[in-house]
Amino acid sequence: MSRRLVANLPALLILALLGGVMFWPLWQVLRGAVWNASQNQWTTAYLAGVWLDSSLRAGLLNSALMAVSVTVLCLLISLPLAILTTRYDFRGKGLLGALVLMPLVLPPFVGAIGMKQILGRMGALTALAQHLGILDPGQPADWMGHMRFAAIAVVEALGLYPIMYLNLAAAMANLDPSMAAAAENLGASRWTVFGKITLPLLRPGLLAGGTIVLIWSFTELGTPLMFDYYQLTAVQVFQRISQVSGSPMPYALVIWLLAVSVGLYVVSKFVLGGRGGGTSASKATVQSQTRRLRGGWALLAIVPFALVSAAALTPHVGVVLLSFSHEGSWYQSILPTRWTGAHYLTALTHDIAMPSVANSLLYAAWAMILDVAAGVAIAWILVRSRLWGWAKGALDALVMLPLAVPGLVLAFGFLAISLQLQVWFKDVALVRDWVNVQKNPMLLLIVAYALRRLPYVVRSAVAGLEQTPADLERAARNLGAGAMGTLRKITFPLIAANLLAGGLLAFSFAVLEVSDSLILAQRQSYWPITRAIYELFQRLEDGPYIAAALGVWAMVLLSLTLLGANSLLGKKMGAIFRT
Repeated sequence: MSRRLVANLPALLILALLGGVMFWPLWQVLRGAVWNASQNQWTTAYLAGVWLDSSLRAGLLNSALMAVSVTVLCLLISLPLAILTTRYDFRGKGLLGALVLMPLVLPPFVGAIGMKQILGRMGALTALAQHLGILDPGQPADWMGHMRFAAIAVVEALGLYPIMYLNLAAAMANLDPSMAAAAENLGASRWTVFGKITLPLLRPGLLAGGTIVLIWSFTELGTPLMFDYYQLTAVQVFQRISQVSGSPMPYALVIWLLAVSVGLYVVSKFVLGGRGGGTSASKATVQSQTRRLRGGWALLAIVPFALVSAAALTPHVGVVLLSFSHEGSWYQSILPTRWTGAHYLTALTHDIAMPSVANSLLYAAWAMILDVAAGVAIAWILVRSRLWGWAKGALDALVMLPLAVPGLVLAFGFLAISLQLQVWFKDVALVRDWVNVQKNPMLLLIVAYALRRLPYVVRSAVAGLEQTPADLERAARNLGAGAMGTLRKITFPLIAANLLAGGLLAFSFAVLEVSDSLILAQRQSYWPITRAIYELFQRLEDGPYIAAALGVWAMVLLSLTLLGANSLLGKKMGAIFRT
């Protein structure tokens, strides 16, 4: 065995382990979709059966249309904001830039609670229309009944556009202004420069942010559930969870979900990743200068930020108002007619709510610990090791794969793993119970959370190592420090801010993870926050109000962690959300 192979053995073991954790769930889903257990042979009949079922076929088409609609809306929102942020300075820019990122603190799934209250038949929008004379007094308006699909698309877009905005802003900050200046000197108009110079150079940023938005919205489960819209594949998969142990159709649906996701990604990469897109990967050779806007021009620049912020914060406002309103007091009125803070106390003492908070904090904390430990090791391999080029590329791709593979697919894959492990260890009670999601989903939830958020920690750690001179580590080794001593006394202190930022992001997004929680957490005593919010919202009387209060508590927690991560990462925040 060669010395280089021995030196690279730990890295190769990490590559194999990560590949196993990533591909085993996908293999289990694929096997369930194409294996006929009764006849003991492979078959494509189940996959074909999805397209033969008109309802399932419509679900796939609706999901694809939803993904494209949300992505286009996110682009229309994000591109003007990114241009204003990177090209101009004006009073209040910092505050407005923070406001447009606020949707990150609340998943569209929770925001749907507020929007459903606002768009209800006798909700706030109906009351406003009646007050303005658009509708007759007492006349209901079925806003969601006629445009439920559009409402879901808008709510998801208002929750996801910050991901695209961060990527576009980062891409525009790296553009070389001399290229646009040269085109203008040759007589090109501003629109020509934008269409032929700026937009092609933004393709990597569009692809990075657009891919996440596209796949996220294609497989979004929580928001359609909250709007009672069932003609989407993700919801159809969720409705068939009870059939997973005896029917291949849920597996076939998930495979089609994955296949269409990959197809959408390939199409977007073909459209956005063609010639001219690669040149923006390099840093600008000339520092871009921002133009100071004053007076009327400054006010004009503020308008898009104000409009987007107002629209994006509407779901948040709806959740907060609902959480403070008495039961039944926000009906046929623009605002609640009676107020109370009792729901916040109830959310901390309720037999469903409080245990779910403790569960989420526990799962997210363990997932963060796993991510930091694995993230440091992987980042070190990617930046410092002399691993073979192909192996580094494979490891980097594997780390980023959870951002590109739908969370619903991975969650369903872990559910399939649970069923398989119960068969393998049917005579080993301890192992069998720990992998049975119906009895104790904690282990699989932690692994699923950690896998989904590992890219954030790795990207943060990589950024820290790239900024840390390797000479400091070599000097410590030359002075007699061991590998662990160098790591503990030199490397860790220098990248501590990056690790803290990545860990905070992994923790905060794990706390409000939707797909894994709804699919894997099947026993009430193990429900995380998002599963508790969903179940409470389905209940009558005070259930929706407690769910809203629980959502606000989660919003506050996520706000604090994101503010901390943003202060540590600064402009590198967008790199966290890139595939």
